[in-house]
Amino acid sequence: MTDIVVDGLTFPEAPRWHDGRLWFSDFYSHRVLAVDPLGNVDVIAEVAQRPSGLGWMPDGALLVVSMLDRRLLRIDHEDGHSHVVADLSALATGPCNDMVVDGVGRAYVGNFGFDRHKGEAQRTTCIARVDPDGRVTRAADELEFPNGAVITPDGRTLIVAETLGHRLTAFDVAADGALSRRRVFAQLDDCFPDGICLDAEGAVWVADARKPRVIRVLEGGRVERTIATGDRCAFACMLGGDDRGTLYICTCTASGPAMADKRDGRIEAARVDVPGVGWP
Repeated sequence: MTDIVVDGLTFPEAPRWHDGRLWFSDFYSHRVLAVDPLGNVDVIAEVAQRPSGLGWMPDGALLVVSMLDRRLLRIDHEDGHSHVVADLSALATGPCNDMVVDGVGRAYVGNFGFDRHKGEAQRTTCIARVDPDGRVTRAADELEFPNGAVITPDGRTLIVAETLGHRLTAFDVAADGALSRRRVFAQLDDCFPDGICLDAEGAVWVADARKPRVIRVLEGGRVERTIATGDRCAFACMLGGDDRGTLYICTCTASGPAMADKRDGRIEAARVDVPGVGWP
């Protein structure tokens, strides 16, 4: 059973717990929003080319993925205006999507790999790493729709959801941010893993983009717990709250541009036993 935190959204994505509030993107209203524990919602920024992944630099500046023009933006503290940090179009072969930003401000950004709404054929793609100075590097390649990602508290492991690969894939993270020793963290053949978050026991909560559920997955692939989300599929999740023991879930009846006028999106919440850790 879940509680409704926010209703009437177009398509919520990339939930993040930061500074006492849940921040998230609402795709088709082109807004980054934040909701406090009392349910008050503020507009943080507007991103014309559709916002997705969120993260913060060490100085507190908000980073936002701009999907359609395939850019990483930095949002001004004072007026909400955006500034381009990096253009990812040379690497991203489809719309950019989710990302994780580590403790030193390196952003790891995934992309669809292709545009299914334009009829393009499915293909693999990369994760782009954007360093704090704006330099862009191909961090990992041959991924099947790299989507939600997490980094462990020690900063040494990155786990990414390969939505069309039906798996969670792990990498070692070097001191300079380079990724290596690719391996399967969990094969999930009956799941389309979308957004993910990490808990203190090393388990990953996974939003299933094709089913009304989130699942708690242990390394190796065992599903330890399932939370149902009624008549809505789950597209992203985040452990937040003051104790990081509340699982926030982004849900909607479907995905794609047709959701722009339906306002079927929600943020839902459920209490869990193990708190969140790491990034985001």
